[in-house]
Amino acid sequence: MNAVPKPVAGSTDRERDATIDQLVKGAIDLHCHSGPSVMARYLDHIEAMKEASEAGLRALLLKDHYYSATPVTALLNKHFSELGVLMLSGVPLNNAVGGLNVHAVEHGIKLGARLVWMPTFSSKNHIDHHKADAHFTDKFPQTKRKMIEPEPLTVLDAQGRLKPEVKDILDLIAEADVVLSGGHLHISEMWPLFDEARARGVKRILVNHPTYVVDATLDDMRELARQGVYMEHSMCMWVPGSKFKFYDPEFLQQVIDAGTVDLTILGSDLGQVGNPRIVDGFRSVIGTCLDLGHGEDDIRKMTSTNAATLMGLED
Repeated sequence: MNAVPKPVAGSTDRERDATIDQLVKGAIDLHCHSGPSVMARYLDHIEAMKEASEAGLRALLLKDHYYSATPVTALLNKHFSELGVLMLSGVPLNNAVGGLNVHAVEHGIKLGARLVWMPTFSSKNHIDHHKADAHFTDKFPQTKRKMIEPEPLTVLDAQGRLKPEVKDILDLIAEADVVLSGGHLHISEMWPLFDEARARGVKRILVNHPTYVVDATLDDMRELARQGVYMEHSMCMWVPGSKFKFYDPEFLQQVIDAGTVDLTILGSDLGQVGNPRIVDGFRSVIGTCLDLGHGEDDIRKMTSTNAATLMGLED
């Protein structure tokens, strides 16, 4: 497909807006950063659910790097069911929950967690990026108050083998049939992680923003696609007005081509103070996809049905 943006043939601005409105309805966001959080958020979890409901989103997955929002989503689904948005969350394996903590994973899954993130901001890879890039604090949200320096986490031991505690975590993920996310591990760590995960019966695997911090190349994404791994690209990295807009539409086309439409998920990764609203992120990136020449069926896959398949919402 031609990667150069082009207008949708025969459409007016009003028709285009109507198409975007329809595509937002039923969308699923697997990367919502609402609060309470030690990072600055423009909305809390209840407000996120209400914003999603007003726009017609089907589901929202709450992500905080410091705690599992699964107990919160259970309350939201019970007491705000009239909003018609399914609220989901997972377990982030950072220092605040004890790192690669099998007990945190077991507890989270038994509470209803649908996803387990390998270390994100506590990963050695993330910390190394921070140290190597003088402008990293401008590219990644920071805590409102200074926190204790994180202890670097990696899934591999000194010999490059997967740590025993990681294997125990993979067994729990496989048994519960929930999603394994590679977090902010380097792509080189994800290959042995995913190989072991599949060997232990894990069926649902996700890489978040593969080109950012994870350092996956287009060739890496092609290989991930061959292995059936879903790749989520963060809308905040393409939306005008975002503090984290790093990429142009042509690159969005390249990553979609590499990862395939059938395995590409577009999630907002929004909620930060000073950034566009979550729903505006969806509207903007859906518009970009239309301009790139993608049909409505393909856009629906990337903003809804692929995420539903990954999370088991269609089971």
